[in-house]
Amino acid sequence: MSWLHSIDVAVFRFINGTLSNPFFDRLMPFLSGNDFFVPALVLCGIALIWKGGKQGRIFLLLAVITISFGDGWIVTSIKEAIARPRPFLDIADVNLLAGRGRSYSMPSSHTANWFAATMVAFMFYRRSWRFMLPGAVLVSFSRIYNGVHYPTDILVGAVLGAGYAAAFVVLADATWQFAGRRWFPLWWQKTPSLVNPNTAPALPVFDTRSTVDQHWLRLGYIFIFALLAFRLFYINSGKIELSEDEAYQWVWSKHLALSYFSKPPLIAYTQFLGTFIWGDTELGVRFFSPVIAAILSLLLLRFFAREIDVRAGLVLVAILTTTPLTSVGSILMTIDPLSVLFWTAAMIAGWRAIQDEGTARDWLWVGLWMGLGFLSKYTNLFQLLCWVVVFALYPASRKHLRKPGPYLALFIVALSLIPVLIWNAQHDWITLEHVANNGGLQKAWKPTLKYTGEFLGAEAGLLNPVYFVAILWAAIAFWKAHRNNPLYLFLFSMGAPVFLFYFALSFRSRIHPNWIAPSIVPLFCLMVIYFYHSWPMRRHVLKPILIFGISFGLIAVALLHDTDVTSKIFKRTLPVQVDPLRRVRGWSATANVVERARQKLAADGKPTFIIGDHYGITGELSFYLPEAKKLIRDTPLVYCRSSPHPRNQFYFWPGYESRVGQNAIYVQQIDLPKLDRGWFRKWLRGGKKLPTAPSESETLHREIKKQFASVTEVGVADVIHGKRVVRRLQIFECRDLLEQPLE
Repeated sequence: MSWLHSIDVAVFRFINGTLSNPFFDRLMPFLSGNDFFVPALVLCGIALIWKGGKQGRIFLLLAVITISFGDGWIVTSIKEAIARPRPFLDIADVNLLAGRGRSYSMPSSHTANWFAATMVAFMFYRRSWRFMLPGAVLVSFSRIYNGVHYPTDILVGAVLGAGYAAAFVVLADATWQFAGRRWFPLWWQKTPSLVNPNTAPALPVFDTRSTVDQHWLRLGYIFIFALLAFRLFYINSGKIELSEDEAYQWVWSKHLALSYFSKPPLIAYTQFLGTFIWGDTELGVRFFSPVIAAILSLLLLRFFAREIDVRAGLVLVAILTTTPLTSVGSILMTIDPLSVLFWTAAMIAGWRAIQDEGTARDWLWVGLWMGLGFLSKYTNLFQLLCWVVVFALYPASRKHLRKPGPYLALFIVALSLIPVLIWNAQHDWITLEHVANNGGLQKAWKPTLKYTGEFLGAEAGLLNPVYFVAILWAAIAFWKAHRNNPLYLFLFSMGAPVFLFYFALSFRSRIHPNWIAPSIVPLFCLMVIYFYHSWPMRRHVLKPILIFGISFGLIAVALLHDTDVTSKIFKRTLPVQVDPLRRVRGWSATANVVERARQKLAADGKPTFIIGDHYGITGELSFYLPEAKKLIRDTPLVYCRSSPHPRNQFYFWPGYESRVGQNAIYVQQIDLPKLDRGWFRKWLRGGKKLPTAPSESETLHREIKKQFASVTEVGVADVIHGKRVVRRLQIFECRDLLEQPLE
C-alpha cells in the first residue's frame, strides 16, 4: 500500500502547502470550527421544532441520533482500530492551522458528521443537497488544508458518514413500518412513514381495538428499555471509572458481613451479585444501577397508568430522566438507587394497602420493601415517620390501625434491624456514633444560615431549577385546591417530612445533597399530578415551561455523561476543578503512578505494599491495580492507613501490622488549586491560565512516621487524563515496618 500512501501524502502536501494563501488561511480554520456554529445549530433546531411540523421534528430527532451514534461509536471505534497518526505527527513542515486533535486520523469525524447530516437532510428534504453538500465538501477540504487529516481520511469519512446515515434512516423507517402498524396503529395511521410522514397509509390498521392509553404505555416501555440499553452501553464504554464510594463498597463485597461501619449491608451484596455475573469490572459493579432505574420507571409508569393517566406517567419518567441527581443515580451504583427503589415500592404498596379493599397481604409487601430499604440506607427509617404523617393527615386511613396489617409491616421492619443490630453490638455501636457525627448531632445547637443557602442551591441545581420550583409550588399550592384529596396527602406525607427534616438540619450543619434522595420520587409524583390537573386551564403557560425544563435537564444530563463536549461547544476545555467527572476519571492512571513508585521501592529487595491515606483512594487502588484485585480476599496489597480509632470499614479488617520488616508506599491526595473569582469570565474569553489560589502539600500523618524505621518523601506526582491534571499525589517511601506501631 506504499504507493497509495505516497499519493495520499502528495495530495495532502499540494492542498496543505501549494494551495496555501492568506485568504484560505483565515477561511479554512473558520470552516473547521468557530464560535458561531453551535449557536446557529441550536437556532436551526429550535426553528425545526417550532415551525418544521411533524416532518421537521422527525428529521431533527433522526439527525441527532444518527450523528451522535455515528460519531460516538462507529467513527471512534474505527479510529481506535486503525490508529493512524495525524499528518502533523508524521510529516515535517505541516502548515498546521487548527488544534492538535487528541484522536487518531482515520476517518475524519468532521467529514463523517457533515456527510451524515447531508444524507439525512437529503432523505427528508430533496433540495437540501444544494447547500448541505457544498458545506460538507468545504468543511472536509478545510480539514486537509488545516493539516489535521489526510485526503483518504476525508474520503473514508464521507463514504462512511453518508452510508451509515442512509442505513439508519432506512432501518428506522422500516422498523416503524413493521412495528408501528402492530403496536401503535392509531399513531401509524396518522404517520405511516417517518421519511414521508404526511402521506396517507397504504395498508389498513391491524389492531383497531387499541386505545391511545395503550399506545402511550407501549411507548413508555420502549423508552425505558432504550434508556436501559443506553446506560449499560455507556457503563461498558469506559467513558468513566468508578467513584471512590463505589470502589470502597466493592471491597466490602469481597468481605460480606451483617453490616458495615457506615452503611447497611445490601449495597455489598448487590455489588457481589453484579460482579459474580459480570466479573470484577466497572459493568459488574454498576450493572444493577441502570436495572434499578428501569424497574423504578416501570413501577411509576404502571402506578400512574392505574391511578392517574399513562401520559402523566411517561412525563414523570421523562422528568426523572432529565433530573441530574436521579440521572447520576441510574449510572453510579451507590446506596441511593437501592434506597429510592425500595422507598418507592413501599409507597406504591402502601397506597394500595390504605384503600378500603387493602389487605394484610398488601401490608406485608409494605413491610418487606421498607425492611429492604432500611438494609439499603438508614434514612429509609424516615418512612415510619412518613406513615405517622399519613395517618395524621388522612383520617380515613386510621381504620387500618385497628387491623393487623400495619403491625405485620412493622414487625417485618423490626426483623430487618436484626443484622445491623447484631453487627453493631459486636463493634461497640460504632454506626450510631458515625451517623451522629455526620449529622453534627454531637455539637451544641447554634442556628446559622451558613449551610441553608448552600443546601437549597445544591438541591435546585441537582433537581433541575425548573423542577425544584415546581415541586415547592405544588407542595404548597395543593393545600388550597386538593387538600382533601387522599392521593395528594399521601404523596406529600411520603416525601415532604424527609425534605423538611434536612432543611431544618441545614440551620445546624452541612447537608449532603443526596441525603434527601428518598423524598424525590414522591415529591415529583405530587408535582406531576398537581400540574396534570391544572393542565386544561393553564396549558398555554405550563407547556413551554415543561419543554424548557426537559430541554434544560437534557443538556445538563448530557454534559454530566461527557463534560468533554464543552471543548467542542466552547472550543476550550472545562477547568478540572469544576468538572463533575473528575471524581470518576484518571483512577487507572493513578494506579499506574503508584505502581511505578512501588516497583521502584521493591527494587530494594523487600516485599512492598501500598497504604492509602483515605478509604476512597484505597478502594480505587485495590480495584485498578491488577495484582491488588487478585489478592483482595487473601493478603491485600493495598491498605488504608491504620489508626487507633475506627475511621472507616478498613479498621475492622486485618491491617498491615503483620508485614513487619517490609516496605510500603504511602499515598495521599493533595487538593488542586482552587479557582479564584473571575475564572469563569476569563475562561469564556479563552484565557488559558485561570486565576487560582496556590495549593499546599499535605503534612505527613505522624502515625506513619511512628510505624516505619524511615519515611522519605518522593515528591508530588501529577495524574494526567486528557492532557489535564485531574489529581495530585504526594508519595512517600516507607522502609522497615516496625512491630506494634500503634500506641
